Amino acid sequence: MSLDASELEKLRAAFDAATFVDGRETAGWAARTVKQNQQARAGDPAMDAMRTLVAERLQANPLFQMAARPKALTPILLAHYEPGMTYGTHVDDALMHGLRTDLSWTLWLDEPESYDGGELVIESPSGEAPIKGPAGAVHLYPSTTLHRVDPVRSGIRRVAVGWVQSRVREGERREILFDLDSARRALFEQSGKTGAFDLLSKSFANLLRMWADA
Repeated sequence: MSLDASELEKLRAAFDAATFVDGRETAGWAARTVKQNQQARAGDPAMDAMRTLVAERLQANPLFQMAARPKALTPILLAHYEPGMTYGTHVDDALMHGLRTDLSWTLWLDEPESYDGGELVIESPSGEAPIKGPAGAVHLYPSTTLHRVDPVRSGIRRVAVGWVQSRVREGERREILFDLDSARRALFEQSGKTGAFDLLSKSFANLLRMWADA
């Protein structure tokens, strides 16, 4: 992510001036029973400008593009957690704002030491993975997972969250494309446009052609 320190400060200042509503207003009927946070009101002009900034930075980030292959992004939510607030175990809705949700992301706005608790915990067959990123970092993960936000014990947790409809629906295929793209870029940096680079580029382009939604 490429939010610099001044942009993070602007985003935090906009948070402080924003009007917040009960986060359950945007939750599904089951998730509503475990969601306890606040979200910036959708029509707040100051927050609309910040949402635009975050979306632009995501779209301009090469690593995000390689990992997500985004076809469309949902409107961005700005969430605020005070002590005692949490978001219990849930799976994200499959469809939001007319888009299929393939990937979810969280952008942290505060340094992890500024608040206790509030970890994003993602469940998988290998166990639970608690994540608490530094300010400006984005964590991208499959929307198919069960996940939660642990209770905030002290301080304030401020995040931007959103969802991606990818041009490549299957996560395994996105991973293959990510690895191929990473390898060919590394090879180009090391040796320039070689025959091996051309073959990797051919395989990458043809797999993307086979798997991508128009």
